[in-house]
Amino acid sequence: MKITYHGHSVLEIQNGEYSIWIDPFISGNGQCKISADDVKADVILLTHGHGDHVGDTVEIAKRNNSLIVAPFELANYLGTKGVEVHPMHIGGSRQFTWGKVKFTQAFHGSSFEEEDGTIVYTGMPSGILFSADDKTIYHAGDTALFSDMKLIGELAKPDVAFLPIGDNFTMGPEDALIAAKWIDAPITVPIHFNTFPVIEQDAEESFVSKLGDKGKLLQSGETLNI
Repeated sequence: MKITYHGHSVLEIQNGEYSIWIDPFISGNGQCKISADDVKADVILLTHGHGDHVGDTVEIAKRNNSLIVAPFELANYLGTKGVEVHPMHIGGSRQFTWGKVKFTQAFHGSSFEEEDGTIVYTGMPSGILFSADDKTIYHAGDTALFSDMKLIGELAKPDVAFLPIGDNFTMGPEDALIAAKWIDAPITVPIHFNTFPVIEQDAEESFVSKLGDKGKLLQSGETLNI
């Protein structure tokens, strides 16, 4: 399985013939080196409804006939935009032809702002466990530190964990280091930092270097094979 990081919280997962994207915030993401028009997606997985995570989902899905898998309220909302959705919820899992998805809890918020300023409630925020070919990826979404991360590590045993470190809106490096210890994945990658001034972090100094050989800093466009 090949995972490419595109800045902020955007992951592109290549599993055989399938291209699966998580939180495709492309337009407006200054870290991203591609355009939304470049994205080929069979599936889009979403952690929550904020604009810097939903991003270009509708445009990409319409162009590619992508399936969107998201928490219930967010999936139903996006379904009104004329795209194919599969609603799920925290604690639930489902085996698809392209992989298995399970949503975990995340401590954050979830709403979407329409162009006219209307705020739409989009349910509970989540993290995502994606499994295929005996490998598991944990994308924590936007979250604070919570103690059940210990259970995610013990029960799901992710091969790689993607954890937010930007602080202000999510865990900062100090709490993310605790999360990384609890999850104890062979590889932990920082996400959700440096996209905006308020979440600027020296990811190498404050986080990755303190994880030893279990820490991995991915530059935008860089790929990890697991």
